[in-house]
Amino acid sequence: MPVRKVAVVTAGLSKPSSTRLLADQLAKATSSALAEREVETEVEVFELRDLALDITNNLLTGFPSPALRTVIEAVTAADALIAVTPVFTAGYSGLFKSFFDVLDTGALAGKPALIGATGGTERHSLVLDYQMRPLLAYLRAEPVPTGVYAASSDWGSTDQGGLHARVKRAAGELADRVAGRAPQEAGIEAVVPFEKLLFG
Repeated sequence: MPVRKVAVVTAGLSKPSSTRLLADQLAKATSSALAEREVETEVEVFELRDLALDITNNLLTGFPSPALRTVIEAVTAADALIAVTPVFTAGYSGLFKSFFDVLDTGALAGKPALIGATGGTERHSLVLDYQMRPLLAYLRAEPVPTGVYAASSDWGSTDQGGLHARVKRAAGELADRVAGRAPQEAGIEAVVPFEKLLFG
């Protein structure tokens, strides 16, 4: 059974944090989805709060500390990336952005990625598509179609069609990419050529 490495980057500021909780759920669902595809997974989780000073010093000096270098090398060498941030003032956290600022532009080239975010209300969910997705696209990563946003109300909900379903769907998309499988068809009917419509 092949082994694939999944790096999880979480920018939660507190311990425990809802950001880490979402990151753990995404990692667990991805591991399960890969196991269903007969792919063994090795997951490494990196809490950026523990590297805050190292990241700041790297921005100021241009040189990573040994601890930060280890994390950068692990993230760039992984087969897939799960990136999760809290939302502050309608945007991803400064710590989250600063970590990606210290990466080389092509460091994540071609890497499948799953993006997630947490916040107080559903209004901040646009951060996934208007900030996180462009950021990773600039670094040449390949985010899966489904991003996962978790509002405060999601954590107390028993609705299995809510957060749980989004996590499972996103994890399945990432697992398909990692396992080398084509994404499942979206159920769109085959396109009939215009000439055939005209002439039966």
